[in-house]
Formats: sequence, structure tokens, C-alpha cells
Amino acid sequence: MEKKQTAVEWLVEQIKEQHPFWTNIFKQAKQMEKEQMFDAHIEGQRVFDKHPHTQWTNDQAEQYYNETYGNG
Repeated sequence: MEKKQTAVEWLVEQIKEQHPFWTNIFKQAKQMEKEQMFDAHIEGQRVFDKHPHTQWTNDQAEQYYNETYGNG
């Protein structure tokens, strides 16, 4: 399965060669983006799933992220 590219990953590729000192800033932004994706998936599952025992956990959200975007 081909991994998707996040907006932050695309931005990093565009700028990193010209501005290598920004690498730490990009890493922080990507981590923030990952956390936001986790939160969105978990909250979305809570809204649409009326059965608490099937709600997504952080582990499930992380598995989805890693399968979709790779380990980042």
C-alpha cells in the first residue's frame, strides 16, 4: 500500500534543501500534525459510534496513522 503524504511532509520536502536549519521546526510541526490527526480520528469515532466498546483507542489511531502515512 502506497503511503500518503501529509501537508507538513510536502512542505518539508519543498524547503529542506534550501533551509536545512529548519529541520527541527519541521519535526515539531509534523509531531503536532500527527497528534491532531489522532485526536480527530478518536473524536470522530466517538461521534459516530454509539457503542463505547468499539471506540478507537490511541493505539488504533496510531496504527491507522502509521499504515497511512508511515512511522513519523
